[in-house]
Amino acid sequence: MTTFIFILKKEFRQIFRDPAIIRIIFIMPMMQLIILPFAADYEVKNINIGIVDHDHSDYSRELISKIENSTYFRLTGYTNTFKEGLKWVEDEKADLIVEIPNRFEAELIKESKADLLLAVNAVNGTRGNLGAAYTLGIIQQFNQNIRAKWFQMPDFNPEPIIDVTYSSLYNPLSNYQFFMVPGILAVLLTMVGGFLSALNIVKEKEIGTIEQLNVSPIKKYQFIGGKVVPFWLLGFVILTIGLIISFIVHGIVPGSNIGVLYLFTAIYMLAILGFGLLLSNFTNTQQQAMMVAFFFMLIFILLSGLYTPIESMPGWAQKVAALNPVTYMVEVMRMVLMKGAILRDILPQLKIITLYGVVLNLLAIYTYSKQNS
Repeated sequence: MTTFIFILKKEFRQIFRDPAIIRIIFIMPMMQLIILPFAADYEVKNINIGIVDHDHSDYSRELISKIENSTYFRLTGYTNTFKEGLKWVEDEKADLIVEIPNRFEAELIKESKADLLLAVNAVNGTRGNLGAAYTLGIIQQFNQNIRAKWFQMPDFNPEPIIDVTYSSLYNPLSNYQFFMVPGILAVLLTMVGGFLSALNIVKEKEIGTIEQLNVSPIKKYQFIGGKVVPFWLLGFVILTIGLIISFIVHGIVPGSNIGVLYLFTAIYMLAILGFGLLLSNFTNTQQQAMMVAFFFMLIFILLSGLYTPIESMPGWAQKVAALNPVTYMVEVMRMVLMKGAILRDILPQLKIITLYGVVLNLLAIYTYSKQNS
């Protein structure tokens, strides 16, 4: 026990002696958590749209007005030819073009239908497809309003009307930051724990102090435990700071069951720290450790469901995501902070991450060899 305490004191002194580590642990996560949620917003707005109106009728002007007044679009301009509008798309001045043909209003009144042309810039598929979906929604609403006017009668309206009402239970304002902040906080915990623990043993190799530890009577589990515990405790500090920033900057109020999140974080940090130490056992320089850790972290982040729903991924990617420990941290962080999940709700994720923690730390202890360090 005395030996273990000695190792802990050494590790804490080594951490707080290095200003760069202090900045990585505290300042970097704080700045990222403040800035990234404002930038990582998948709600596409300010879509550039061009209008080609050949009809110049009341109905065409009404449709154009609805498009212009939408918060999703930004008008590029009007043109009399589709060729010029298409040039806007090719020059990336417009994301899509709406062409209203001649006799649009007349055909709509006479035939109860009329054609429109929608040309979409598909180079940026996400922006183009969402822009097309927004436009089709506006056209559909315009069509319903027109039909409602035609069918209005004093005592009877043959137009069936279905009103849909909804409420957002877990994100009442549909604020995208509420969805992104918990996931970003989970990734920051992963990056700090994974990177720093991966560099820890390697730094001992580079400065030569590991040779002194190798000739001492320190056991493997004591050495690994001494490397894990300081960063494990700092993980709680990072989580606490992150929750405070989430509340002050982004308005996310932690619920009364916040202890569930701390419990899961305790197990998760053991798992991710064990993973970092496992990587450091197979690298000899800090540069090697950082490159290997970055390779795995990139996969972990992209396949965690932070940016892309796991259900939308290909089958093989979903299987990889199921093996990704970050997936479960992102899930639990969102479940607790957004839905108010209790311990019973996160038991499946807790069991899986506990298994990860045990396996990864046992492998880190087993693969660490004092004789070959």
